[in-house]
Amino acid sequence: MSPIEIEVIRRKLTRIADNLRALEPIEDLSREEYIADLYKRKATERLLQELIEAAVDINVHILTQMGHPAPDDYYESFTKMGELKIIPSDLAAKLAPSAGLRNRLVHEYDRLNDAMVFEAVKMAGEIFPQYIRAVNGFISGTT
Repeated sequence: MSPIEIEVIRRKLTRIADNLRALEPIEDLSREEYIADLYKRKATERLLQELIEAAVDINVHILTQMGHPAPDDYYESFTKMGELKIIPSDLAAKLAPSAGLRNRLVHEYDRLNDAMVFEAVKMAGEIFPQYIRAVNGFISGTT
């Protein structure tokens, strides 16, 4: 078992926070404005993908460095974090479906539902700040 690299985790948490801030203007758009703007859609997709991947990277790092096997998939990376009380289990249940969004963004880009991606921005803005707080609490020893 290796030590948890706190600076690596903090850097990835910063990426998540930066991407959430970059997504804030998207929430002010109407669905129609969002769908009509190719550049906003593509930027949104990439920002969401990066923030989900950063969270998964954090999950896998913490889990494996604590001596647990690597999760079988991205979804499980969140549920395991909840099972082990690294993040609250109810938060883990809300975050786990973001793994499916990430997979659609990466692998099904040609069949994306733009309205669903637009709605995911609001979801991300609600639950990923909680994830940041929970992981910060864990690495600071306050949870």
